[in-house]
Amino acid sequence: MFLLMLWAAADPFLFTDANKLGVEGRAWTTLTAPYDRLPAKAEKEVRSEVWSLSRHSAGMAVRFRSDAERLAFRWKLTNKRLAMDHMPATGVSGLDLYVRDERGTWRWLAVGRPTALENQFETAALPPGKTREYLLYLPLYNGIASLEIGTPRGATLESIAPPGKPIVFYGTSITHGACASRPGMTTSAILGRKLNRPIVNLGFSGNGKLELPLGKLLTEIDAAVYVIDCLPNCSAAEVKERTIPLVKAIRAARPSTPILLVEDRTYANTHAYPARAKDQAARRAALREAYDQMTAEGVASLHYLEGPAQLGDDDEGTVDGSHPTDLGFLRQAAVFEPKLRYLLAPGPISSNELAGYPQEQSYAPGDRVSFRISCAEPTFDAIIERLGAKVEVVHTQRGLKGTRHPIPADASANGCNWPETWAFTLPNDWRSGYYRVRLTAGKRTA
Repeated sequence: MFLLMLWAAADPFLFTDANKLGVEGRAWTTLTAPYDRLPAKAEKEVRSEVWSLSRHSAGMAVRFRSDAERLAFRWKLTNKRLAMDHMPATGVSGLDLYVRDERGTWRWLAVGRPTALENQFETAALPPGKTREYLLYLPLYNGIASLEIGTPRGATLESIAPPGKPIVFYGTSITHGACASRPGMTTSAILGRKLNRPIVNLGFSGNGKLELPLGKLLTEIDAAVYVIDCLPNCSAAEVKERTIPLVKAIRAARPSTPILLVEDRTYANTHAYPARAKDQAARRAALREAYDQMTAEGVASLHYLEGPAQLGDDDEGTVDGSHPTDLGFLRQAAVFEPKLRYLLAPGPISSNELAGYPQEQSYAPGDRVSFRISCAEPTFDAIIERLGAKVEVVHTQRGLKGTRHPIPADASANGCNWPETWAFTLPNDWRSGYYRVRLTAGKRTA
């Protein structure tokens, strides 16, 4: 007879509930479940489709510090659908880990690949003797029932406070995260790292429809900026009907917080489908008309971002003509970034402190390009960039004279009609495509 003693192997990690460290992107505390994006009361205030999508953890992240040589993560999902036919499981249901390097730059480190409702992954060993800051992004199109972060016994694990007020994004499936390969590759996540801001992702796939109940919920968040990016889910008539009430509801509750209205990205195949291009142009025109009307009425700190250049000019930035790939999200973030930097700059902002427009929307080589610009500073600089696979600076003009011009009351119907500020002849060797003009004056960028 033999007696055997069996010893259970000790778990090398000590696991901590992520809720104890704090979860960014979770704007409310009274929730039905711990990783919901809307408060419990919203179930009775928004459409059922919006409520269902709000159970996804899109945009949420855990910011922490540790001296551990290895990290482990355990997470339990709420939905067995781990992937979609156009989006991988790593984006739909995975975790995505970034680490801050010695220069303060966020660098990708590891991804948690889901294979079932309950998952665990560990990082490879890191060089010892260093305390590092981490940012862990949660799944985009699935919910989280529980999330734990594991460190070796004796290692430190500390929470980090969010770096300022959040940028709040309200939008569609693109805002939600389709079709990023990883949760950290959405436009909002990229911008959060570049601008060192927490973000709140209120993208609702197929259901970002400029609805007033969502607008009222937005006002409960003390935001740094509100980004409204709903055009892909709206008709031109809905844009015309809903934009102004939504903006005015936000402005009534938050008198000075910047609001950025965003046109939709260009479908990658509009060159082949004129009806689709016409429909998109109508939505953009409706949004521009609403913006011009509110600006003329004196609605404060309202700003606008055009859509054509967001995904580049080579039709290679999407999965399906609509939803960005990682490349598309990087390009879109590059277009958003200067505008958001301008809005996040300290000091009051008025829509005509630094703003402008070309006399025409398109030009041919050899044409005389005329710009009409309002600037509250004595001088400003202009930088022209060609948008493509990479952003290329093609022209810089320094020390242009600044003059501030009023916005006419009838601007929405007849334009601003500002005088010419600056003009130049378009070189014959410039390639066709989309070009962006960036204006800088002091600390302001437009």
